[in-house]
Amino acid sequence: MDASIVIRTYNEAKWLPDLLAAVKSQTLDGLSAETVIVDSGSTDGTLRIAEEHQCRVVHIRKDDFTFGRSLNVGCEAAQGEALIFISGHCIPVGPHWLANLIQPLRDGRAEYVYGHQQGHESSKYSEHQLFRKYYPERSVLPQEDIFCNNANSALLKSAWTAHPFDETLTGLEDMELAKRLVSTGMRIGYVADSSVIHIHEETWARVKNRYEREAIALQSVLPDVHVNFWDFLRYFLAGVLLDSGQAIQERAFTKHFGEIFMFRLMQYWGTYRGNHQHRRLSARRKEAYFYPR
Repeated sequence: MDASIVIRTYNEAKWLPDLLAAVKSQTLDGLSAETVIVDSGSTDGTLRIAEEHQCRVVHIRKDDFTFGRSLNVGCEAAQGEALIFISGHCIPVGPHWLANLIQPLRDGRAEYVYGHQQGHESSKYSEHQLFRKYYPERSVLPQEDIFCNNANSALLKSAWTAHPFDETLTGLEDMELAKRLVSTGMRIGYVADSSVIHIHEETWARVKNRYEREAIALQSVLPDVHVNFWDFLRYFLAGVLLDSGQAIQERAFTKHFGEIFMFRLMQYWGTYRGNHQHRRLSARRKEAYFYPR
């Protein structure tokens, strides 16, 4: 099976060399792989780095960018039977990242899979807890729900051809596609032994904006999920208390409490702002998606 690694970039020069070096070090196990960069106007050396690593580069105007549109441009340019998506600020762990991620597609066990994610030493404390929640140590093939994440994922090109990414969403294009694929009888899976280090170096305002943007998109993906102000308070307090309890166990409470408070505040305030004005909730689905553990 031929594979195309599609990487969306906008000023990703800091971590792109490590990402592309890790891609080059993969043990391919009979695969052939190309790397396609979809750039939306980088000015920081990203394009020079891509050229140095013999990547194929396609361009999208910054004004035309959406997460789904950028991926569709990359998928259209890709020549492989399997499309691999990885964020420009993620670094694959180990030489078998790619082979392990793509194996369920080769075996016919799933059409769309996502892999493990873990934090970097610079990651915020609460983000480490989120990675542990959403990316457990055991694979699930196939899984029952539609959770998926394109920071580390693989999709059959035949599935994409029939079901391109939604270009109108402000985020969660991965979950929206997973929902459509499942509705047609296709399968989603989680691959625990294909891991990346996911590096978010964001201001608090950008953390809030990320969760607000995703909450806006979630209204299209799960329209019955609604977060009101009391939900915001409950999730925020629960997140702070649970993370603080974990930090106390690790004897790191004093070091991380301020960061825990701010991350959970920005996470749930952004979620509330993006979601609160819409429809009545499904309590079970809301708990599963938002509750911090």
